[in-house]
Amino acid sequence: MRPLSIALLTYSTKPRGGVVHTLALAEALADLGQRVTVWTLGRGDDAGFFRPVDHRVRQEVVPFPERPGEGVGERILRSIAALRAAFNPRGYDVVHAQDCISANAVGRCVRTVHHLDQFTTPELAACHERAIVTPYAHVCVSSAVAAELRQGWGIEAAVIPNGVDADRFAAAAGPGPTAVAAREQWKGLGRYVLAVGGIEPRKGSLALLEAYALLRRPAPDVRLVIAGGETLFDYRDYRARWERRAAELGVEPVVLGTVGHDALPSLVAAASVFAFPSTKEGFGLAAMEALAAGVPVVASDLPVLREIFDGAVAFASGTRGFTDALGAALSDPDARRAAGRSLAARYTWRAAAARHLDLYRSLPV
Repeated sequence: MRPLSIALLTYSTKPRGGVVHTLALAEALADLGQRVTVWTLGRGDDAGFFRPVDHRVRQEVVPFPERPGEGVGERILRSIAALRAAFNPRGYDVVHAQDCISANAVGRCVRTVHHLDQFTTPELAACHERAIVTPYAHVCVSSAVAAELRQGWGIEAAVIPNGVDADRFAAAAGPGPTAVAAREQWKGLGRYVLAVGGIEPRKGSLALLEAYALLRRPAPDVRLVIAGGETLFDYRDYRARWERRAAELGVEPVVLGTVGHDALPSLVAAASVFAFPSTKEGFGLAAMEALAAGVPVVASDLPVLREIFDGAVAFASGTRGFTDALGAALSDPDARRAAGRSLAARYTWRAAAARHLDLYRSLPV
C-alpha cells in the first residue's frame, strides 16, 4: 500500500499541548512510512519548533512577526490569513488541522478537537465555531469530548487517544547518574507541588492557589511551582488577579515560565505531587507524563479525566477537597504509583498513529 502524503497543521512552535501532540503524531506517522509535513506559524523570531524534530518529518514554518499592542481578535485574524496565504493543499492526500486557527486557514480538512471552549472575543468565537462545522471529518482524543461534539453539533468524531512518551519521563525518574544529576538541579526548590501549563483560567490556576494556601498550614515546607505558559491568548488580567490573590494569601509560588524540552522530564520527576486542577481538558497529556515518572497526580473531578485516569490518580473537587487530596498524596506517594506507570505505558504514539492512518485511508478522496 502506497504511503500517504499528510499535512499536519498547528498554530505555534511553542510547547503547548496541541503542538506537542502534532509533533509526536507526525513522527509516529513517519515511523510508519508515511510522508508527513508539519505546517506552523513561527511567532516572533521562531524559525523552528521548541524541540528537534525527526528528520523524516518536513517542516514548513510560516513567518509571523509580532505586532506590539495587537489585540487578541486582530492576532487571530492575522494568524489565519498568514497560514492561509502560505499553505497549498495540492499534493497532499490528507490535510489535518489540530486547532481552530489552522482549520480556518485551510478549509476542507480533518480536524482534531482536543477540547471545547467558550470564548468572549468575537473573532475567536467565530474561529472556534467554523473550525467545528467546516471540516469533513473529526477526531477527538477522548470519548467525553466526542460526546460534547455530538450533543452540541450532531457531529460524530473518531476517538483516538493521545500517546505519551512514557519511557522519556520514566527514565528521568530512574537511578542512573544522568537522571539523578538532572533532578538535582531542582533540589533548591525543596518539596514541591508542580503544575504545568502556565497561569490561565482553563488550568484552574486561581483554584490551585487557594488550595495551596490551605496546604501550607500543615506543610509549610512545600512550595508551589508553575511551569509553562506560552500561549496565543492574552491572560494578563487573569495573571494579575492571580498575583494579587497570592499576595493576599501570603504565599509566594515559583513561576518558572517555559521550561526547556530537555529539562522538563527532570522537573516533573523531582516533584512531590503533580496538580492538575483544569476546568477543561481533552485528554490530560501533562498528567500522563507525571504518572510515567511515578509522580502522584491530583486532578479535577471531570468526566474526561475520569475516563482517562480512573484508578491511577486522586480526584478532587473544591478548594478543601483539592487541599486534602494534595496532602494525602504527599503523605503516601506510593499509593497509585504502579497503576499510574502501567496506565501511561499503555498509551503509545505508534498506536495513535496507526489508528489515524486507518482513519485517513477510510476517508473519501
